Amino acid sequence: MIDRSVQTILQPALVFLKQGDLEQAHTSLGRLLEQDLENPQVMYTLKGVSFWLDRVRYSQALADNFLRGEYIISQWKPFLDYIEKKGDFNEPIIYALKCSIFTIALRLYQSLLNGTEPMHNTAEIYRKTGLCYKALGDYETAISCLRYAADLNTNSSAISAELADAYALSGEVRLAKIFFREAFFKNASEIEVCFLESEIINALVTKVANIGFTGEELLEWLPVYGTLDGVLNVKRELKALELGKLKQSIYMLENELREKNVKIKKILVPRLINYYFWLIDHYMNGTVEKSKIDEILLRIKLLDEKIYNRYIR
Repeated sequence: MIDRSVQTILQPALVFLKQGDLEQAHTSLGRLLEQDLENPQVMYTLKGVSFWLDRVRYSQALADNFLRGEYIISQWKPFLDYIEKKGDFNEPIIYALKCSIFTIALRLYQSLLNGTEPMHNTAEIYRKTGLCYKALGDYETAISCLRYAADLNTNSSAISAELADAYALSGEVRLAKIFFREAFFKNASEIEVCFLESEIINALVTKVANIGFTGEELLEWLPVYGTLDGVLNVKRELKALELGKLKQSIYMLENELREKNVKIKKILVPRLINYYFWLIDHYMNGTVEKSKIDEILLRIKLLDEKIYNRYIR
């Protein structure tokens, strides 16, 4: 929290930040520091502004607005890591900095959408535009952009995850569960959880992280624990082509696991379990013999007995 008197002093700088004007915010903070060299809140804000000014200035040397936007957004997680190491997360100031950065990035992506030059990677531009709107709290526009991006690239788990997050933040929990489940089915390792803000997914991330998983391994375990905890409980029928691809993927993963590469196994086991969950759901919705379901359950048990025991409860 910011002390009320300090918040009044910082207000002009915070307004500049929320407008995406880092330079003016920096100037305003510099003046404040001249008046009070020992003010920790002013120094804290100035450090954050300086961090981002360095990166925005660096981005200006990049070839085009797409690369500039990509670079700026890519620095959000390092910034959060930087703040975490400092051990002092001041929410109002971090929020103002967040508004500044995503406003700057949004302008860059909008310039591409509004420009006359032919666009490459259109789906990704719409995804990042939607991500920026989501970060700024405009969930309706974010959903519109992300739905369009999803139509352009039906295979992107990153787009599906961002869309799910936007739905969750706007109160559409059922749609959020549908799209999160789809995202983790397509490619869990492609999802950037640092951009996901909704409680439904962050609670799951925290739980899986507390078990001890990190990085790509954490991403692959999210749909497994999401299924066990009822987070990903809104399901759909698989199309015939999807079923064929799922069975082929399962066959390939089972073969890869036989190679006994420990590093790969850590990633493949949760991925395979998630695929088994999808196959069981398909069988349970159809007229398949119970023996087929029992066979898949046995495979899960052989991979991870604790997961098996929780699943059959």
